Amino acid sequence: MIQVSETAKQKVINLMTEEGFDATTDFVRVGVKSGGCSGLSYELNFDNKKDDADKVFEDNNVRIIVDKKSFLYLVGTVLEYSGGLNGKGFVFNNPNAQRTCGCGESFSL
Repeated sequence: MIQVSETAKQKVINLMTEEGFDATTDFVRVGVKSGGCSGLSYELNFDNKKDDADKVFEDNNVRIIVDKKSFLYLVGTVLEYSGGLNGKGFVFNNPNAQRTCGCGESFSL
């Protein structure tokens, strides 16, 4: 399961609306791909389609889909949002990550 903080929820809803998605019916697609300075990097997109192999979660009124492969890397992750002058944007607090890079956008197990 992936959890969504209150701050991340508000930002997700605002961005979905700006990009023409409906937060009550569409999804936030979270994934992992090879790359980044630590070996794996996070992907975050909006989607209105669900594949048969996708896992679907809802937390804090945000609908999340994760592909089967990425799911194993993301179990227990909390999606947060850090704004302001020194904010990083969306931040993944992943308990499975053994090492993360300085920017927080990639990790390794």
